[in-house]
Amino acid sequence: MLESTTSGDRPIKVGVIADQTGPLSFVGLANANVAKMVIGDINAKGGLLGRQVELLLEDSATNDAVAAAKAAKLVEQDHVDVIFGGIYSSTRQAIKGPAVVKGRKLYIYPEQYEGQESDPLIFCTGPVPAQQVDPFIPWLMQKTGAKKFYLPSADYIWPHVMNKKVREVVTANGGAIVGEEYFPLDHTDYRATVEKIASSGADVVFNTIVPPGVAPFFEQLYNSGFSKRRGHLVCTYFDENFLNMVPAAHVEGLYSCLDFYQAVSDPFSQKLLTQYDTLYPGHAKFTGGGACSGLYRGLRLWAAAITEAGSLIQPDVIAALDHAQLTEGPGGSASMVPGQHHVRMNMYIAQAKNGHFEIVENLGIIDPKEQTVSSFVG
Repeated sequence: MLESTTSGDRPIKVGVIADQTGPLSFVGLANANVAKMVIGDINAKGGLLGRQVELLLEDSATNDAVAAAKAAKLVEQDHVDVIFGGIYSSTRQAIKGPAVVKGRKLYIYPEQYEGQESDPLIFCTGPVPAQQVDPFIPWLMQKTGAKKFYLPSADYIWPHVMNKKVREVVTANGGAIVGEEYFPLDHTDYRATVEKIASSGADVVFNTIVPPGVAPFFEQLYNSGFSKRRGHLVCTYFDENFLNMVPAAHVEGLYSCLDFYQAVSDPFSQKLLTQYDTLYPGHAKFTGGGACSGLYRGLRLWAAAITEAGSLIQPDVIAALDHAQLTEGPGGSASMVPGQHHVRMNMYIAQAKNGHFEIVENLGIIDPKEQTVSSFVG
């Protein structure tokens, strides 16, 4: 590892693992674009520490075993200085083994997730439940009068932990969980669940089913007349890229809660969108739910930490990253909460209307409220 921090004029190596193929390719391609855009910007301004930054981009193919193999390659063969990437929490865990546990490499995870990742070598730059569930559910219950929640879920760590938080907040606000089910990620037949939702009298379907299962679930829920019964559909990770994968009618009225939407109107966010859309026209949009905003934020915070540290020595970079700040970013300013390895950021509630998201509530800057990481090591 010391060799990677002391070699002369070699480029600084950034490894990015993105799901460029498979069920999450519409997200992974956008992540790859963000990495290319930000590192291109950094190099155009002279790089970092007077050196160019080299992007090593790997396709994890929406497959955790592939992600683990790519992480091992980046650490053992390419000798990268940092690793970014992962959407599913199971993918984060797959990357963590070879990158962090074995490789002792700094790893920055950019996606909104269930929280509770606490490791000296891992930083998380997307929202966590304290920034999504805690403010959103009381707002929804007060606005709509909803009391009964049904939780259809994918069967992996993020939905299990997320649903514990949802249950806690719903019951604390006088509501009830009337159903909770878990399915394999590729499950497609939800007819029995849709019938249970109808018979339960649920006001809210709080969905944590993910691609590829989410599109058939939404279709079957829509066909059951849930929205016509004035039911409320919630999917906190849903953004504009996810909207594009389903018919607009199936998700009309859906509520989401994220750190960035394309409707955020501050000048920097709009300038960033224009830059991205000019460089990468097409269907893979710059969005919040699929980690584009978190990846942008992570890359910029890491670059600021490198600059402050004045070297690539990992403990020094980690110490600087622990209090790094962005005055401008997608959705607004952001700052690492010292000791927590998570980010304080602006949060928004949005609702799907005619195939677009409209912001219905600006929640302001919210703390992640994660536990303090035990120690800093390199």
